[in-house]
This record gives sequence, structure tokens and C-alpha cells, in this order.
Amino acid sequence: MTQWYYSDADRNRHGPLEADTMIDLHRRGELGAETLVWRDGLTQWRPWRELAGELIASPGFAAAAAPAPATADPVAAAVSARLDAAEHAAQASPQAAPAAADRDSPYAAPRAGVDEIAEVVHGHEVVHVGFWKRMAAYLIDSMLIGIAYYAVSMFMTVFVLAIGMASASWMSKPEVAMALMIGGVYLLMGALSLAYYVGFESSSMQATLGKRAVGIKTVDLDGRRLTRGRAFGRWLASWLSYATLGVGYLMIAFTDRKRGLHDLVAKTQVVDRWAYTAQPDLQRRDLGPVAIVVLVLGGLMWLLTIGLVAALALLPTLMR
Repeated sequence: MTQWYYSDADRNRHGPLEADTMIDLHRRGELGAETLVWRDGLTQWRPWRELAGELIASPGFAAAAAPAPATADPVAAAVSARLDAAEHAAQASPQAAPAAADRDSPYAAPRAGVDEIAEVVHGHEVVHVGFWKRMAAYLIDSMLIGIAYYAVSMFMTVFVLAIGMASASWMSKPEVAMALMIGGVYLLMGALSLAYYVGFESSSMQATLGKRAVGIKTVDLDGRRLTRGRAFGRWLASWLSYATLGVGYLMIAFTDRKRGLHDLVAKTQVVDRWAYTAQPDLQRRDLGPVAIVVLVLGGLMWLLTIGLVAALALLPTLMR
């Protein structure tokens, strides 16, 4: 019996489900026309409106138009015959049989996320993300990387000190030990940042945890998921934005598609998480509650830091 799967508004997969369950979900309004569904025999997820007619006589929305009958063509017939012969040969091969079985299994779909299978949908308005929302995501990411950095660096410090106390050669050359520790600190910070940004932005999430929290993602200029190479290039180009004392980031407010210097170099863009999907109406132009809270807390921390620096600067004067 055919097993069905569907993806809800939050892109959570549900299934396997029987046909009767899908019909019941449709009647309750939980399956919309653009809800992505999958069943055995499909190579990718499809909108429910294209498949509802298989289970429901009158689904309530226009079903996909049936393909026009093909006209007789001797060339096409010859090609079709060759393809049929190749298919029979593949079925006869014992090595090809397991692959075909895996491909047709209803359990093949959940092995890949909806984000990885869903097509890039064009033809709708795309909401490009501005400076402040991206700043909120950056603050979250910086905090997470900082926590990981300090946790790992504390472990490394204890480890290095233990080795130093056990070996007199380290104590005889303290400047070498200090140089190695400083180099290790910078190397560790760069490695954590590289793994974090490249790993998450090239994943099926298409976003770091900070971007995910505020509802945005990073894609290429055609709306596709970044490859590892492009994600690495974007991370490398972000150092240009640092080198320009932040001017590369301020370019977000003035460039087309609201792109920073690193986006221009890597040919990427940051958009709402629902851009280039079958549900573009879920895109948001406002900051959103998460971004607002993060920006407010970040502003308060910045003011507190400025106040502490000013107090420390005035302390010698006040003590006279």
C-alpha cells in the first residue's frame, strides 16, 4: 500500500501515512494546495494540489493539468526503445536492484530533509534582509562561538599548563611557550568560526543558528543552497569587511539586494527563510520579536561596556 508523507508550515516531516489519513487531513484543512507531499515513486516533493486528485475526486482546487498526448515520432520511438532496453538491463543486474529498491522505498524520502529536496521556486517576491536583522543574527552567532571558544580554550590552557609543569624545557623558554599559546588562541578562534559558518550555511538549514533564530537564510544569487566551496569563500571574504573597519557590513544598507562586501565577493544574498519556496507569503519584512529582543540586549550591553570604560578612565582623577 502506498505510504504518504507531508511537510507542515515549519518544515517538519509527517509520515508514513495511509491514504485515508491524507484524505482526513485534507478535509480538516491541514493540507493546503501548496503543502509539500511525497509518496513512493516520486523523485522529489510536490505540492499537494498536483497529487490530491489521486485520492480525492474534487479536492477543492485545480489539479495539475494532464500532459498532452505525445505525437508519433520515429526518432523518439527509437530513443524510447533504447531507454527501455537499458532499464531492463539495469533490472537484470544484481547490483542495480538494491539501489532501485532504495529509490522506490517510501522510507527513502525521510533520509533527506525537506530543505534538501524542495525545489527553488522563482516568480515570487523575495524579501531581502537588512542590516539590523542581520546584526541580531550576528550577535547570537558571536555569543555561541564565544562560548565554544572559551570552553575549548580553558581546556587547552589547563592541558598546556599541565604539560609545562611536567616538562622543565617549557619553563626554560617562556617566550616560546607564550608565542605558541597566542598563536593557538588565534588559530582556535579561526577554526571554530570557519567550521561554524561554513558548516551551517552549506547545510540543509542554509543558515547559522543565529540566522535561523531570526528567520533568515543565506543563498546564492539564484536562491540555491550554498556549496561548501561558496560558503568557505563567503567566510573568507568576511575578513574583508573586518579589514575595512566595518564598512563592508554597512554596505548592506546601500547595495542592491542589501548585500555586504563579502556577499558581493562570494555572489551570495541573505533573504527571508521562506524566500524561493512554495510558501513565499510567510516572508516577513519586520524585525520580528527575536531580533528586537537581541538588539535591545545588545544595545544595553554596549552602553554598559561604554560606562565601565568611562568609569575606569575617570577613576584616577576621582581618587586624587
